[in-house]
Amino acid sequence: MNSSVARRVQRVKPSATLAVTARAAKLKAEGKDVIGLGAGEPDFDTPIHIANAGIEAIKNGFTRYTNVDGINELKDAIIGKFARDNDIEYERAQILVSSGAKQSIYNLCMAVLDPGDEAVIPSPYWVSYPDMVLLADALPVMPFAGPSQGYKISPRQLAAAITPQTRLVLLNSPCNPTGAAYTRAELRALGEVLLEHPRVIIGTDDMYEKIFWAEEPFYSLLTAVPELYSRTVTINGCSKAYAMTGWRIGYCGGPKEIITAMSTIQGQSTSNACSISQKAAVAALTGDQACVATMNRAFKERHDFIVAGLNDLPGVSCLPGAGSFYAFADVSKAMTSMGCRDDSEFAEILLTSGGVAVVPGSGFGAPGHIRLSFACGLPTLAKALERMNRVLRASAEAKRA
Repeated sequence: MNSSVARRVQRVKPSATLAVTARAAKLKAEGKDVIGLGAGEPDFDTPIHIANAGIEAIKNGFTRYTNVDGINELKDAIIGKFARDNDIEYERAQILVSSGAKQSIYNLCMAVLDPGDEAVIPSPYWVSYPDMVLLADALPVMPFAGPSQGYKISPRQLAAAITPQTRLVLLNSPCNPTGAAYTRAELRALGEVLLEHPRVIIGTDDMYEKIFWAEEPFYSLLTAVPELYSRTVTINGCSKAYAMTGWRIGYCGGPKEIITAMSTIQGQSTSNACSISQKAAVAALTGDQACVATMNRAFKERHDFIVAGLNDLPGVSCLPGAGSFYAFADVSKAMTSMGCRDDSEFAEILLTSGGVAVVPGSGFGAPGHIRLSFACGLPTLAKALERMNRVLRASAEAKRA
């Protein structure tokens, strides 16, 4: 890299999920028949009542700057959502609206991390977490939980990962990429560890809260461990639950001091989130929630289909998830039978030989895995599984020959 570029940029890498999506799009533009299972984006249109709220905002001239931290109407809707769904009480000064939850998490890292600090990120993790920590000049610490643990770290692992340098812990449940979700008892056990470390700030990424089908209801960390209220930032957004990815609305609630710092950072970067999107988000959070349930049923049906199909493939194992719209498959045996060096080579074979784009698990801190998004219709998923089966069997037979 050119020496004129800042060292902090040289520490990070492009998003693995965005890279796969871009690669698939490029091949499609070249006329290749590619099924893209890389992007984490619902295939549903934004529900009409939400879209209409955005249209009305434009018609009414609501197209100017707003307060950096969000309009009061949306803040009140977010406060209502947290109280209704999570039993967490906030005031307006404790709420920040951002251009996506991704910005919320980045703001948090920049607000609380100093050089030399550490941030604990359970692995497998969303691809951007470690790089955000690195951009804040801190060090990511990533305890790994494999399939034998249901991809969820234990209290013992969390305790071992925390050092005097630990400043931040990031929790994501349901998880991108695994779909795993912590139960209330599991959150309580992790919370007991965190209660012993008063210097540690916690960020909880609840983005997939509404895409959830476990027997036990969804619990946010503060619902299970309210004693952590004074140092927990609860992060969510409209992108996934309401099929509003392009509208770019994320939000969070937390201690006033931290939220104020995050707002200050945002004020020097993007300023306010899109005014039109904020009006649409009000309609999303306060309007009829039947659309959320409808999409969730479709995602559950797709989940059951893709998990069963993956487990029928030679050398592939996939645990069922509790939420999100991702399947995270262990392909280590398939890689061995095909003679692949790593999961990146495995994913490349699926793409070039089968026309199926998936994300290598190494990008999520879990080598030997792949992530597949099932935010697409069942016919597409069936075709993808058929192609994968053909490639895996042909490659294994060729190696044996």
